[in-house]
Amino acid sequence: MNITSTANPRIKAAARLRDRRGRDDQGRIIIDGVREIGRAVSAGAQITELYFFPQLCQDATHQAIMKQAAQGNADLIEVTPPVMEKLAFGNRVEGLVAVALPPQRKLADLTLPADALVAVVEGVEKPGNLGAILRTADAAGVAAVIVASGITDLYNPNAIRASLGAIFTVPVCSATADQTQAWLRSRNCRIYAARVDGAIDYTAADFCGGAAIVLGSEAAGLSKIWRGDDITALKLPMLGQIDSLNLSATAAVLFYEALRQRRSECRA
Repeated sequence: MNITSTANPRIKAAARLRDRRGRDDQGRIIIDGVREIGRAVSAGAQITELYFFPQLCQDATHQAIMKQAAQGNADLIEVTPPVMEKLAFGNRVEGLVAVALPPQRKLADLTLPADALVAVVEGVEKPGNLGAILRTADAAGVAAVIVASGITDLYNPNAIRASLGAIFTVPVCSATADQTQAWLRSRNCRIYAARVDGAIDYTAADFCGGAAIVLGSEAAGLSKIWRGDDITALKLPMLGQIDSLNLSATAAVLFYEALRQRRSECRA
């Protein structure tokens, strides 16, 4: 199939996936970027349409993605530069844009070892922050990320882009804060909540074995549900005039402290 007009109904429908209402109405998501699409395909995401501009798709990487998508019964649709520019994010024209079904995963679908490190992000507002956290989670070996009572939708194009496709490689799901907490307790996870008024320094936490790191939004922090006798509040030292770090920066500090412990102290 070849589409040359930006007014084509199929192109208009795909472009509307950049807005949450469009994603909700169509039950589809849009994925930009060769890395992101490649990781989505490799992770088994169901691509329904793959738009491509032939002149930018001559190398082995593009060709492999197109072959995998075709094998998964995706419609491969050749487009012209103006059409690709309408579909692509900003000036990010890499020759491929995919439309896919959003992966559907629930808490009950997470199959993790007993000693898994889980990250919980409550009330996250900015898709870029969510994507950055997922990218760091992938790098630091976090077993799963749970978006608890999130404000942004999980597969916002900015979250996909900021994650570099890690949103498809790290087990991730959405749930309410109550559901998330009950699930963690059912697994006997030690729960560590990052708070400005935390009781102990983050380096004093024991991240060996099954544990969860809970992070709140930058605007509101964590809700009261994350206070309890079985929840330890952690703090990061703030030696300057600013009282908190960016959410994704806090996640990186905590994830890598957990990784440090798990690679050394937990094996002692």
